[in-house]
Amino acid sequence: MKKKKEKQPLNKLSTWDRVKRQLPFWVMLVIPIAKFLLFNYFPLFGIAIAFQDYKLGDPFISPESRWVGFKWFQMFFKNPFAWRYIRNTLAISLRSIVFSFPMGIIIALIFNEITNLRFRNLVNSVSLLPHFISTVVIVAMLKTMFSVDGGIVNQALVALGKQPINFMVSKDWYYTLYIGSGIWAGAGFSSLVYTAAISGIDPGLYEAARMDGANRWKCMLRITVPCIAPTVITMFILRLGNILSVGYEKALLMYSPAIYEVSDMISTYSYRVGIMEGKSSLSTAIGLMDSVVNLVVLVTANKVSRKISETSLW
Repeated sequence: MKKKKEKQPLNKLSTWDRVKRQLPFWVMLVIPIAKFLLFNYFPLFGIAIAFQDYKLGDPFISPESRWVGFKWFQMFFKNPFAWRYIRNTLAISLRSIVFSFPMGIIIALIFNEITNLRFRNLVNSVSLLPHFISTVVIVAMLKTMFSVDGGIVNQALVALGKQPINFMVSKDWYYTLYIGSGIWAGAGFSSLVYTAAISGIDPGLYEAARMDGANRWKCMLRITVPCIAPTVITMFILRLGNILSVGYEKALLMYSPAIYEVSDMISTYSYRVGIMEGKSSLSTAIGLMDSVVNLVVLVTANKVSRKISETSLW
């Protein structure tokens, strides 16, 4: 019988032979590459709008383009409410980092300590479900639960002898509801990354620790947490790179005149001027400013992380 021809290692193959062997993987990359080109890189041509007096339907770059320099950036900062938009955006973003970001890590660590595999898979699946509920439904649930008239939370307060609170129009409760609902909806999904990192830890490390007398708590602190630290740092850097990218959807759905002071953000202002008022140039300038600030924060965080922990994105 003829022996099967053994495959040569990739480093000993020619470039063309490596491409042929890896052709299925290159084919799989076509869709994500097309997605990034179509939705992430091609729209970059629209940045020119931020420096033009652009009218809807005009070409981005043409001899007739009316270039106005930094007029729209100056207009944003001259807005009497500009600093309020920035303050509210940072308030929500920083609160999300402080309260939401650690929840995914905590949930992953808790799941890892569940010894019953079936129960762990069940709880893990249930924790993922809120991620697939739309923002519209989540806000509707908030309004129902925290309603003054018949809301379950206010019913509990009345039963305890306290006065009902109109949570949805209270400035004191806006951030709590916004961040709390975000944790409920996204913590389970964000834990997937850390669960995957934990599954890659060598079981022999735990066995050796138990032989030395370590309990489950010490195993978690001395083995699990240090082993997933690079993943945590990487995800934290990426989160800092979106510090000004707070979506407007939930804020608009939770809007009411009583809480404009705390709920009006950069993204909601950009939505109003871009979609409702048709000022595409001003809206683009605001988006470009957000992206530049996010990039600066990302690069700075990456540089600091590389010096402190030797873990970085590049």
